Amino acid sequence: MQGRAAERDQIDRMLDAAVDGASSTLLVHGEAGIGKTALLDYAAARASGMRVLRIDGLESETELAFAGLHQLFLPVMDLVDQLPGPQARALRAVFGLTDDTVRDRFVIGLAVLTMLAEAAGEGTLLCLVDDVQWLDRASVDALTFAARRLQVEGVVLIFAARDTAGVAGVVGLPTLHLAGLDQEAAAALVVDLPPYVRERILDEAQGNPLALRELSAALTPTQRAGQLSPLTLSAPSNRVLDAFQDQIRRLPEATRALLLMAAADDTGTLDLILRAAGATVGDLEPAERADLIVLTGDVLRFRHPLIRYAAYQGSPFAGRVAAHQAMAAVLVAPEHAHRRAWQLAAAATGPDDRVADELERVAVWAGGRQALASASAAYERAAQLTAEPEDRARRFIAAAQAAADAGQDERGGRLAAMVEVASQDPGLAADLARVRAVVELGYGSPDVAGRILLDCANQIGPRRPDKLPALLVDALHAAFSSGNADLIAAVAAQAPAEPVLAVPGCLFAGDVPGALRALRPLVAAGGRTDTGFMDRLMTGIYCHLTADDETAYEIATEAVDHCRDSGMGGWLPTALHLLARVELTLGQHDAASMHAAEGLRLAEGYDLAHRAAHLRAVLATLAAVRGEEEQARRLARDAMSYTQPRGIGRATADALWALGLLDLGLGRADAALQRFEAARAASGHPLFGAFLLPDLVEAAVRAGRPERAAEPVRLLDEWAETTGRPALAALAHRCRALTASDGEAEQHFGSAVRLHRGGSAVDQARTGLLYGEWLRRARRKLEARGHLRDALDTFTALGAEPWAHRARAELRASGDAAEPSLGGPLSRLSPQEREVVRLAATGATNREIAAQLFLSPRTVGHHLYRAFPKLGVTSRTDLATVLAS
Repeated sequence: MQGRAAERDQIDRMLDAAVDGASSTLLVHGEAGIGKTALLDYAAARASGMRVLRIDGLESETELAFAGLHQLFLPVMDLVDQLPGPQARALRAVFGLTDDTVRDRFVIGLAVLTMLAEAAGEGTLLCLVDDVQWLDRASVDALTFAARRLQVEGVVLIFAARDTAGVAGVVGLPTLHLAGLDQEAAAALVVDLPPYVRERILDEAQGNPLALRELSAALTPTQRAGQLSPLTLSAPSNRVLDAFQDQIRRLPEATRALLLMAAADDTGTLDLILRAAGATVGDLEPAERADLIVLTGDVLRFRHPLIRYAAYQGSPFAGRVAAHQAMAAVLVAPEHAHRRAWQLAAAATGPDDRVADELERVAVWAGGRQALASASAAYERAAQLTAEPEDRARRFIAAAQAAADAGQDERGGRLAAMVEVASQDPGLAADLARVRAVVELGYGSPDVAGRILLDCANQIGPRRPDKLPALLVDALHAAFSSGNADLIAAVAAQAPAEPVLAVPGCLFAGDVPGALRALRPLVAAGGRTDTGFMDRLMTGIYCHLTADDETAYEIATEAVDHCRDSGMGGWLPTALHLLARVELTLGQHDAASMHAAEGLRLAEGYDLAHRAAHLRAVLATLAAVRGEEEQARRLARDAMSYTQPRGIGRATADALWALGLLDLGLGRADAALQRFEAARAASGHPLFGAFLLPDLVEAAVRAGRPERAAEPVRLLDEWAETTGRPALAALAHRCRALTASDGEAEQHFGSAVRLHRGGSAVDQARTGLLYGEWLRRARRKLEARGHLRDALDTFTALGAEPWAHRARAELRASGDAAEPSLGGPLSRLSPQEREVVRLAATGATNREIAAQLFLSPRTVGHHLYRAFPKLGVTSRTDLATVLAS
């Protein structure tokens, strides 16, 4: 480990911290031969008393779903029985031990997290993952999911990769870049050479340790004496590859053939390699003496990945094809079915429907276990080997869908573009349109996504009416995201008799009573199995839009529970977004924060950038109410950097609303007014902007621009009267009070206070604050104090510091200098401690809490251990009583 003192120190600190229970993760990256594997070897040697698990990514296993996880956990498979039931079943399924399917890939990630914690036990664990760039995507996703959630398990997880840009899923992990050795350290690796030769080697290797060793070892006696010709290649990896190929060419023919077979193999199983090559172990002796391979028991490993690459690429194409055919011929056992399919695919030189069928079976298996990237790769290769055009199109569509579901939107779009004949089959056309729309919604424009679906519905409707509902509801969802009322109306017009389309059809035609009538049967449908999930989700959105937030809350909660119970992990962030948005409106800020944060974690894990932007906007609003200016601005900025270029109007409006609330709470009324007006414009339709009218009115009045409040007050009055919702009527009266004469203001404030009862505590407190301010200015200080006191207590309990500051200032001005009541017991805890305690108070076990919050059971226990003293309790049985106090 010449020249790596700083890197060794960093690993030493990680290992030492693990002894105290702290977990840590590191991604080491750098060019081939730079010393990544040597650093992992150092960590393994330094890990005295730690359990060590280690895997090496293999290029030939990149498309074999969960091959990396299987290799990692093979030594500790007995621990699977200690996992919670769903997690244990998921691991057994992905390892091929059962025929079960896995509905949610996050169950696999949780299983990996729990397995790592169980492997550490009461001690520590070092987990080393080399050549991540060649690990299958399903294993990478599961391992990085776990890596981001390790906290106090005593686990050290170190990845090594060549190029982080080429490894999907590792973004955000702590990194350590390995550069070339400095001149002094490099020179120490090159000894017994004449000065001129040494300088040439040092110059050529550019500090790459592997290049230094191999270029030196490859020198002939004449070259060692100083007779070097000019080196024509400057890239160390190319020179090292040439050196390896020169070594291989000097081996006996039988040995070269065996190395090619080993390079074409993806098992490393010595017996399989020998049988496929028709050779004996003695034929490997020259390669072993040349230090090209390592034989351990019944396993053959190349000493370095570049040797494997040199053995494969240095062989003629016909030889490589023959090697894959020979390997497929010996992979006849059922457990090798997937490897056999890929070997046959590698040997194929043209369309081959038999191989394509085998690959499709591999894709179905991988998809049933949420290894979607592997499923997509198998579908794609199957399509390439398919002769019949419609079957080829079907497989490309399946590959694109799997890629989109895996978060590989760009790849999904590329695969969808390869479909040439879908329009000839209306069913395929509908499937392709939905894939293209998912890809477009994932990283493009919701307007474009909606148009794709609507155009397809227009084309295939008469021939495939069974495909219409799904197309139109998906189009409606996309149009709602953009806020495009014209598109919503166009979608609704395609099937106005469909209940889920009748509501927006009436709403955006101005027939609000008709919309409310059409909404009743959708609400009454409840959780019936014949009601589609998307229809139910849209019903919740309609209820929230028409200010029936109690019903929207019930539907959103039901949708979240359905996603959890059914393993619909990809839809869970959308359901959680709706729930958090409704909870925000109802004033349930702690719950909204918890659900929005969970949704964002999931959205980021699933690479759902579109939904993540919506959730960031909700979290920005909650941060704004608490007065966390830097956090609110960062979340809103991050949300809008995604939404504004793509025309995602409603999320943009939410982010601007958050910034407006921040300014309003901090007393910057002019800035707040500009934000609210911009948010209203971004929302796309007055109906979508109705939620921010009360804040806009308050900002306009406080900024001394009451004329800009006149239209919002009128619209809010009309909307409250049309919907008949008491909570909305209370807000309308509050806004009337702000803009009315003193003689009328008190009447409106009184009506608002009365209508708020039983509703949102936040809205009630804000009305109380405004009423108290009005009363104080009217020199009715005693009457003002009660409203201001109640408002202050509510704001303090919520942690809404800017609003509490305003209430406190008004109380002092009224002659009351008393401090507010203390916040609830949860105010003493960190956000994650609050989440854990809330769930523990319901009777959930540590394992159940861990599964819901995507933590390890050990981390849950750690949070409870820290929370109990803060709450003054000694056991979890006391939590419910404390939280209710």
